[in-house]
Amino acid sequence: MFKFENYIFFYAFIALPMMVAIFIWYWLSLKRKIKKLGEYELTKSLIPDVSKTKKAVKFILLIFGISGLILALCNLQSGNKMEEVKREGADIIVCLDVSNSMLAQDLSPNRLERAKFALEKMIDKLQGDRLGIIVFAGEAYVQLPITTDYSAAKLFLGGINTQMVPTQGTNIGAAIRKALESFGKDDGKNKTIVVITDGENHEPEAIEAAEEAAKANIMINTIGIGSESGVPIPLVTNGIIGGYRKDKEGNTIVTKLDKTLLQDLAGKTNGIYVQATNADIGLDAILDKLSTLDKKAIDSKMYTDYEDQFQWFLGLALIFLTLEFFISERVSNFLRKLNLFKHAKA
Repeated sequence: MFKFENYIFFYAFIALPMMVAIFIWYWLSLKRKIKKLGEYELTKSLIPDVSKTKKAVKFILLIFGISGLILALCNLQSGNKMEEVKREGADIIVCLDVSNSMLAQDLSPNRLERAKFALEKMIDKLQGDRLGIIVFAGEAYVQLPITTDYSAAKLFLGGINTQMVPTQGTNIGAAIRKALESFGKDDGKNKTIVVITDGENHEPEAIEAAEEAAKANIMINTIGIGSESGVPIPLVTNGIIGGYRKDKEGNTIVTKLDKTLLQDLAGKTNGIYVQATNADIGLDAILDKLSTLDKKAIDSKMYTDYEDQFQWFLGLALIFLTLEFFISERVSNFLRKLNLFKHAKA
């Protein structure tokens, strides 16, 4: 069993594409400057000691070295001891809306990222509970089967985005039914579903699914995320907003929170509805409600002893960075003589 202790450092990899872009820009701008001095091949022959190949090799080694340092900071750990762990807890399945409307920015930085941040904080507060994650838009999919491995839950949570579900829409009913399937057929008194969505349901089956949950004694708690006044849905490419979504008539699409539906879903199962804000997304209130559930004994096998493996990545990083430091950008004597020989023959 492997896990990363400090997975948050994975965000540092964002800097690597930026470094590549800067290097390519520098390379192209240098080529343009040489061309301005005269015919490119002739001008390049006036600076024979500079090796383009070595520049590229040094940059690649630098990228590998930085990648190794980032992975070392993340600290890969290997589990080497598994034990049977007995605990008491509830079964929680979070149904998270990943439709395009969750990119709206009435919560900062947007609805989806705000929900993910809050869920990460909620995971830190779980004690003995099992957690599963379902993502949904026009369809619903199990992102994380129900588990007590909170590290895995955080890892899966970090990868959630609006591109995961190919069919757009907000099919809350499908998400609830997928959660019911994931629970199995045991008594539902220690089970709950948490639906996080803007509530713009485009399918009629949500109430019917909630009634099925009520018959199974499974509580549904809902969190409404977004504003009732409505905001446009941004078109985001590589993290940059390039406009807003429009309908077939060219009108800007506005997404609004539908809290009435979410209140009805929670009410069907004696759950609660909470409206999210930037200050409080409402998961603390949900956790307080979950504390009223009957807990059951859960037997699970877990790795209880982990060994750090960061030293392997640190060693590779030092090798790459050392090679980068000692490789010169100048053309080697052998290649210089070879070039002179070719020019003499020509």
